[in-house]
Amino acid sequence: MYGSQITLVRATHVTKLPLIEMFSSVQGEGPLVGRRQIFLRLAGCNLTCNYCDTPFAPTASCNVETSPGSETFVLWDNPIDAQQIVDCVQGWLAELPHAHHSFSITGGEPLLHSDALKQWLPKLSQLLPLQLETNGTLTESLRSVLPWLRWVVMDFKLESQTGEPTPWNEHRQFLQLAAQVNCCVKIVVGTKTTIEELQRAADIVADVARHVPVVLQPRTIDNRCSVSGAQLIAWQGVLSRAGLDVRVLPQTHCYLAVL
Repeated sequence: MYGSQITLVRATHVTKLPLIEMFSSVQGEGPLVGRRQIFLRLAGCNLTCNYCDTPFAPTASCNVETSPGSETFVLWDNPIDAQQIVDCVQGWLAELPHAHHSFSITGGEPLLHSDALKQWLPKLSQLLPLQLETNGTLTESLRSVLPWLRWVVMDFKLESQTGEPTPWNEHRQFLQLAAQVNCCVKIVVGTKTTIEELQRAADIVADVARHVPVVLQPRTIDNRCSVSGAQLIAWQGVLSRAGLDVRVLPQTHCYLAVL
C-alpha cells in the first residue's frame, strides 16, 4: 500500500462508481489464472494491508485502455456510469471476439460500492460472466450482489502480512455466504507467516466450506517470489492435512510483465 490511511469511498450516486482503471489482460492470480479478463478496478478500501501494491485512492479521472490489451490509456471523468462501460466493452468484444473469458471486479474493495454494483452487475453480466475479488470482510454487501456473481475470490488477511489483526470472524461469515457460488480462498504469505495462522485459516475453511480451493500466494517483491519453494511446499502440506484442495500460485502477471 502507498499510504497508512484507510480510504473509504462510496459511490457519488447510486448508479455511478469511482473507477481507478479499466483494462484487458491475463488474470495472474486465483482460480482463473491464465484467463483473459476485463478488469474494473474500483476506488476505496476498508483495510490498510502492508503488502498492497495497488493504488486505490479516489481520483477525479480514471484510466481506460484505448483498445483491449494496448496498455495505452485515455482519461474518463469520475464517477462513471454503467452505460459508459457497457458501450466501451461491447466495442472491445466486437474487436476481439471470443478473446475474453470474464470480468474481474476488483479494487481496493469493490463491495464498498454494493448499492451501485446492484445496478451495474445485471448489465455487465449480459456481456461476460463476473468474478469478484474481495478482502472477505463485508458479508452483507456481498449478499446484495451475489446473484450476479459466477466466482468470488476472497482473501484471508493474515496479520503477519497486513500489519492488522486478522478478521477471523468476518472471514468465517463471509466464506459461509461466498461458498454458495464458485468461491476460492486466497492467502498471501511471506517470510513472517506462521504455522499457527495457516492452521487457523485451514480450520475455518475445513469447518465452513471444505470444498472451496485454497491458494497460497507468496508475496511478490521486486518481481520475485519472496518465499522459497521448499517453504511453500511445506505450508501446502500443513493446510492439506485439513483435507483441503491447496494450490501454490505466485502472481504470474508479474512474471509476464503485463497489467
